Amino acid sequence: MSQWETVIGLEVHAQLQTKSKLFSGSSIAFGAKPNTQASEVDLALPGTLPVMNMEAARMGIKLGLALGAKLNLHNVFDRKNYFYPDLPKGYQTSQLDLPIVGEGSLSISINGEEKVIGVTRAHLEEDAGKSLHEDFQGMTGIDLNRAGTPLLEIVSEPDMRSAQEAVAYLKKLHSLVRYIGICDGNMQEGSFRCDANVSIRPKGQIELGTRTELKNINSFRFVERAIEYEVERQIDILEDGGSITQETRLYDPDEHETRPMRSKEDAHDYRYFPCPDLPPMHLDQALVEEIRATLPELPEAKKARFITEFKLNEDDASVLTQDRETADYFETVINNSQGETKIIANWVIGELFAHLNKDNLSINESPIDAARFADLMNRIADNTLSGKTAKQVFAELWSSDKAVDDIIDKKGLKQITDTGAIETIVDEVIANCPEQVQQFKDGNDKVIGFLVGQVMQKSKGKANPKMANELLKTKLN
Repeated sequence: MSQWETVIGLEVHAQLQTKSKLFSGSSIAFGAKPNTQASEVDLALPGTLPVMNMEAARMGIKLGLALGAKLNLHNVFDRKNYFYPDLPKGYQTSQLDLPIVGEGSLSISINGEEKVIGVTRAHLEEDAGKSLHEDFQGMTGIDLNRAGTPLLEIVSEPDMRSAQEAVAYLKKLHSLVRYIGICDGNMQEGSFRCDANVSIRPKGQIELGTRTELKNINSFRFVERAIEYEVERQIDILEDGGSITQETRLYDPDEHETRPMRSKEDAHDYRYFPCPDLPPMHLDQALVEEIRATLPELPEAKKARFITEFKLNEDDASVLTQDRETADYFETVINNSQGETKIIANWVIGELFAHLNKDNLSINESPIDAARFADLMNRIADNTLSGKTAKQVFAELWSSDKAVDDIIDKKGLKQITDTGAIETIVDEVIANCPEQVQQFKDGNDKVIGFLVGQVMQKSKGKANPKMANELLKTKLN
């Protein structure tokens, strides 16, 4: 067992789903041509003044409420001063001492055990531009479209003790910001990205070790791999008698290593001071209550309801409430179907998810909408389809816009529920399988599965398997 304890805190940048930037009317639409969405205000040209985008403030309050956090109704914007080529103002407008969201928490589940992770703060700030290193023959291009884009930086307490806990927290936060509609969570486009502060200390020591910051990691898998690599790197250094340097490092997923980027700055290095162009923001409790009324059912509450109302186990409920779109899809199917909730959950988690993953689609892009899926579940519930023939119908639904009943009629897939017809097939199977029949009579109950399979094969999957099973047992006993 290792003598070292890992300590991790995460800083998550969530890009807010406003229509314009934090302090200007410029668009934040992704994918525009470089430098076509940067206004005079974004560039801080002389004579321009920022104007607060109040929708961003509302989204900050929404997150605070969802985290059960303290809200700072009086909050202040500060200038964080540093020079970087893609920072046109020479400073970043952010919040230091009085952020919009104060202390809150988020619970995670690790190996079936709940753990509460403290959230220190969440502050509003503007994004910087972007440096482009490709296609410039040894030079760097600057795209300022992103400059001024509204962000919430969500800072956790250093409460996580493993890469797995960090990923669980990150996934939970990712789900939450999407549930409440403040961030699209698109990690590939940089809408949700993470910096990880990682340190180690001898077990039992209270004082924190020297930390390094892993910058701008944009996938759950890379977060886990980067932290695991960095922990091993730090342990190796300390066990060899060295010391850790406080610095910012970049994770290279191709080489699976972290590399130094720059020395890690402290707050005083940025010369923070209140922004003279933006007055303090005063919000009132009436606005908070108005926003509270718009909050949707949050993931934990929805999961608990799915367990009690739909009789799902915890694992299935967790999977089906991992994002709002999946939960809405499942609930729409339930509300339009007479099928058993457990069977419907199995079909969504099994067949539907498998096809979505194979074709790299989100549930919103599913070729089978919730209404047609509910129709399919109804035909299983009323014994029109067996599990096998239902999969044939599912495949046809996936590749066409046909109705469930039309596919059943056209392909002749209606399940045989006529006792006489099934009995004829059962008699034939018993006559053709004397060895298995004798095994059953000798006490091998499991062989009944083989015999039912033979009935299904002879009926081309159309026989009701439950009826076939019952008829076989009756005749063999």
